[in-house]
Amino acid sequence: MLTRLDNFDLHFSLGRYDFHVSNIVLEQFERSIPRHSHSKNSYEIHYIPFGYGKASINGKDYEVTPNTLFITGPFVEHAQIPNCQDPMCEYCIYLKLGHSSFPVSSAPEKKLTALFKKTNFWFGQDTQDIHSLMKQLFFELEHHYTGYSIQAESLLKQLIIKLVRNYENKPEISTRKVSPNLIDNKYLIIEECFLYEYRTLTLDKLSARLGLGIRQTERLLKDHYGKTFLQKKTEARMSAASILLQNSGLSITQIAEDTGYSCVEHFSASFKRYYGQSASAYRKELSSS
Repeated sequence: MLTRLDNFDLHFSLGRYDFHVSNIVLEQFERSIPRHSHSKNSYEIHYIPFGYGKASINGKDYEVTPNTLFITGPFVEHAQIPNCQDPMCEYCIYLKLGHSSFPVSSAPEKKLTALFKKTNFWFGQDTQDIHSLMKQLFFELEHHYTGYSIQAESLLKQLIIKLVRNYENKPEISTRKVSPNLIDNKYLIIEECFLYEYRTLTLDKLSARLGLGIRQTERLLKDHYGKTFLQKKTEARMSAASILLQNSGLSITQIAEDTGYSCVEHFSASFKRYYGQSASAYRKELSSS
């Protein structure tokens, strides 16, 4: 799975510098990334929400786990090797710094950009909830709603602040203790997908929403729900069908269509397998009770 966003021209100024963002990538690694480095004033921001692997940076190996953040600046050689059983998923942002034509004299901005620019390499666990920011940034750049570029540039400025706070080891000041963690968010995504999109949901779509590979998604469903994707989808469809059958104004054919079946015969066979009786008999039993 690879999503590359590069059909934009994002740039913003902070302190004495202009920041130019040329592409943003979300990738589920199915291959190793060979050793490489970037040119003067170029920085790559790597954030791993899920999965595992290894990063080799300037000849030293680092274990990559969920919520890992690392930054590779000019001339920092780095390579990435995914864990074949549970490969990492990564947001990667490539940006380049240049001197601003209209530098800001604000002391806080000067301090912020100086700290960012001098940090050619940093590796650790994110403490600033960068995952939420990345998801919002992707949403803006994928949908192109009114003002998306302004919003995206604002989010990128926030990202620079969050990076520097990570460098300084400043804890996030928020209500994160009561908000869902990354794992809880996965389950929420799964449950909402099966609840609202059971008609058209595919394993590929669900995997993309989760930022996981197909095998990882199947394993997650099996480990935490005890069901395969098809079993979960059938369960969602049949649950919806049992509710729709209470509406006597809907024909069995309409219900089959509303629950995403291509034909009434397929729906009827699935319903009988699931409930042990036909949809008509189930409806009759409901009306008599």
